[in-house]
Order: sequence, then C-alpha cells, then structure tokens
Amino acid sequence: MSAALEKFFAPCPRGLEVVLTEELLGLGASNPISVDGGVHFSGTLSNAYRANLESRIASRVLWRVGQARYRNEEDIYKAALALAWPAWFGVEQTFRVNLVATRSPLHSLDFATLRIKDAVCDRFRAQFGERPSVDTHSPDVRVHAYLDAETVTLYLDLSGEPLFKRGWRCDTGDAPLRENLAAGIVKLSGWDGVEALLDPMCGSGTLVVEAAMMALNIAPGGRRRFGFEQLKNFDSGAWQQIKAGALLREKPRSALPIFGSDLYGDELRYARTNLNAAALTDVVSLKQANVLEISAPASSGIIVSNPPYGVRLGNADDLASLYPKLGDALKQKFSGWRAYILSADMTLPKLIRLSASKRTVLFNGALECRLFEIKVVAGSARKPKN
Repeated sequence: MSAALEKFFAPCPRGLEVVLTEELLGLGASNPISVDGGVHFSGTLSNAYRANLESRIASRVLWRVGQARYRNEEDIYKAALALAWPAWFGVEQTFRVNLVATRSPLHSLDFATLRIKDAVCDRFRAQFGERPSVDTHSPDVRVHAYLDAETVTLYLDLSGEPLFKRGWRCDTGDAPLRENLAAGIVKLSGWDGVEALLDPMCGSGTLVVEAAMMALNIAPGGRRRFGFEQLKNFDSGAWQQIKAGALLREKPRSALPIFGSDLYGDELRYARTNLNAAALTDVVSLKQANVLEISAPASSGIIVSNPPYGVRLGNADDLASLYPKLGDALKQKFSGWRAYILSADMTLPKLIRLSASKRTVLFNGALECRLFEIKVVAGSARKPKN
C-alpha cells in the first residue's frame, strides 16, 4: 500500500470530539483537528483501516477525495465529475450519495445531491458506456458530500455501516445508547479498567459491554465488515496485518470488576443476550435489583448510568419521585464513589440533591444531554430540600 498521506474526517457524537482526538492520536493518526461533530486527521489508508477497526468513539471514517469552491449546483456537478470514481469502485457495484450542509446558499440540497449522483454516473458512462446503479438502502459504496457557504468537499465512506454497529447487539430494550456514546461516557469517567464499575440501571447492557471491551482491549470492529473492503484499492495484506496486531493486543477474557443490574428481568435478558454475543458472559456480573436497594460491590468505584428521564419515564411526577430517592441511595451506600449520570433533564442535580462537580454536554442522537459528574462524599454534598 502506498504510504502517501491522505486526508480523512471522522464524525462522532457531539461532545466527544476531544476524546476522539486523543484516541486517533493513539491509533497513529497525524495532525488531528477537532471541529464540532468530528475530527479531521491525516494518515495513510492503513491508518484509516486501523481507525475503523479500533476507534470506539468515531461514527464513521470518511476519506476526502475532492474539494472545490462552488456557487451553484453546476459547480458541484463539475467538482464531482472531475474525480476518478472508476479507479475506486466498479460499474457493477451500487452506490448512494449522502449530503449535509452548513450555511449553504443553495435552495435545494436534494437537487445538489442528484447532481453529484449524475456526475458519478456520467464519469462511468464516459469511460465504459454504462453506469453503476443507485441503492439507497444497502449500497456497496457510499459517497458523502459536505457543503459549507463556499466549498464542497467529497468523501468516500470507508466504514459502510456506522461504526457504532459493532456486531454484538442482538436485543436493545427501551431507548438504548449508541455504542460509541456509551464508550465515550466510560472514557469521560476516567475509569482505569481496574477499579469497580457499576451500571445500576443497565438496560440492555451497552455501557457494561463497552467497558468490558475497553478493559480487555478488544477491537470494537473485530466482528464486522467495512466499506473500504469494497474499494478497488483495498489492500487485503495490510488489512490482515492490522487485524492480527489488534488480536495480539487483546487481553485474556476473565472476570472483571464490572457490574450491571436492572429492576426488570426483561432488560437483564437483553443484557445477557448481548454479553453472550460479545463473548463477555463470564467477564461482567449481572443481577436483578432495584437501584434504590442495591449495595455497593466495592468500597469505591465508578457508577455510569443512563437512567430514565423525560419521555422515557412517561410523566414528570415519576421523575420527581425517582431522583431524590436515587440521591438518598447514593449517599447511604456509595460514599467514596464517583457517579456519571447522563440525563436530558438539566435540573437533575436539583432533583437528586447532590452537587455536580462537572457537567459535560453530550448529544444522544439529536437529544441534548448532560453527563453529570457527582462525587459522592459523606454529608457535605447534600443539597437542602426546597
């Protein structure tokens, strides 16, 4: 594979850009630049292969193949037509075009998307007399375009399906976290893989599965395929070496101080199914328990949780009732622990009556949330009732 440096962009859940920057540096990326919603970086295609395999935070890895100034849809068409699409995929393969824009002056993004599709097809038709087919559901190749006020940037998607689709999730239960957001929460907690980690409302187990994979250094993409495997310049030899290296870095599976519990048996069945699919059944301890009654599994540790909030509970009265009781349980049984609680309710610390030492803005899909850090200490952090 050529060692030439290419340019890439890795989108991620908003709020995790700094975490992704640090991760990409550790995976060999060069010159990472964090922007809202992702990280630009440079590297070889081998670096991009590894980022797809081992990034826990990125949603995709996009390879920048073209960039040009534009004023109208015809300029965008010309920019796309100038690129060597037949060098990257075949006329027999299917493709689709995704376009997003910020401050674009164009009136119709759908028409701009159509013009890019036309340009790709026209480039093939000029060279082969035929064009590839469009498949909007399961294409072989994905083309991404980004428009700002003056520039169009064109990318080939090296991931295919989003990277949060690890391949282990079988059952989800109600309102599951995406896997890369869960991994980001564990990263933001500062968990070292050695101290105890508990999700007392674990649902389908996303947080504990991601924590276990992190502690054992299991590559999150090890059980799936990627978009770059469909491209003509795919280097199978380099890819096999990258996968072999990741396997060598895995730690043996053994029981870890990772604990999950949930009030509902159905949710725990989802969690057990997912742990089994990830080959982590003997690594994580699960039990059915009420969060208000559970005891701390160690003298200190970290709680990570995505508890019910807002529409997930159904009404405000239930929310107002649960959170003060949760605060009481933390104070009584988890002194010396740090809790990281994701909530879309910005009044959580007031309801739980414990002081938040940090609030990190995160987005669960389109929903703006806060990750509240609460250091549970005896006595001093309790807020008075109103």
